[in-house]
Amino acid sequence: MLLHMPRQPVEIQVKHLNDSLEQQQLYLAAEMLDKKQQRDLKKQQKSAQKKREKQDVRIFVLDFKGDIRASALEHLREEITLILSMARAGKDKIVLRLSSPGGMVHSYGLAAAQLARLREAGFELTICVDQVAASGGYMMACVAQTIIAAPFAVVGSIGVVAEMPNFYQLLKRLNIDFDVYTAGEYKRTVTVFGENSDEDKAKFEAELQQTHDLFKHFVETYRPQLNIAEVSTGEHWYGEDAIKLNLIDKLQTSDAYLLSLLPDYDVYALHSRAKPTLAEKLGLTAARLGANMVNRALPHVADYAQNVLAEGLNGRLRGPKGLPMVLERFWQR
Repeated sequence: MLLHMPRQPVEIQVKHLNDSLEQQQLYLAAEMLDKKQQRDLKKQQKSAQKKREKQDVRIFVLDFKGDIRASALEHLREEITLILSMARAGKDKIVLRLSSPGGMVHSYGLAAAQLARLREAGFELTICVDQVAASGGYMMACVAQTIIAAPFAVVGSIGVVAEMPNFYQLLKRLNIDFDVYTAGEYKRTVTVFGENSDEDKAKFEAELQQTHDLFKHFVETYRPQLNIAEVSTGEHWYGEDAIKLNLIDKLQTSDAYLLSLLPDYDVYALHSRAKPTLAEKLGLTAARLGANMVNRALPHVADYAQNVLAEGLNGRLRGPKGLPMVLERFWQR
């Protein structure tokens, strides 16, 4: 990692999407087009490359797949730091493919703050939502100047929820006392094992409301075109309805959007991953070798089975030497 001590060494892979698409086009063309059509395709690709060089604008594509703890944040922050150190503010652009149903407030608050670094540095940020960007996921999405969502993508859920069981009545029936000692009037409000008073519950709900107010203020800051009172009820909407409420700006899949960028811009996808350890590398190598051996042996095993069946039907396996003879022939293959 660049600015943080890593739990495990991380590497960032870069893929030039223009080159990848052109290579796949050539592979397909070799199977379905004649020589002249293949030459024409190559000319078109070279012409598109010159056009991109003239435009001299690069698009950097990031991915964020969120869980309740926003675990992908560790990689996102490093990718953003790398972009800020290499890309040209005001010229290059950023696209984030986002998928998250939300989670912990502090985790998604930091994830949204990481994206805000891009806007503060002068980059144009577009976020694509193919499936879901709700609650903390939408907190991240609203930082972008442009939000693009698929027609059935789920967005919104601008609300806060907290759930916890309470075992006080069970412990009371079992004659078990549970004591909590605190210093500070509100150090502990509601608790899982103790008795929760009305005052405790009221304080906890007030804290949730405070968090909701901060959430609404954050969204309103980045998307002032929203009617925040209308969309901050905790509800979620599909893309078709979300665009009417100004929660998103455009209906389109991320694939269609990126494909539309390729003719005019050089598009680079960044992907962070933990470097495999030596043991993992050896394990992967062994697995590949084992798979290759199995694949090579399967045709011979099939032949062997057919031979056993045929010779058994012909009566050639009778006697103690019949089966060893067939096995010897199999291994000689």
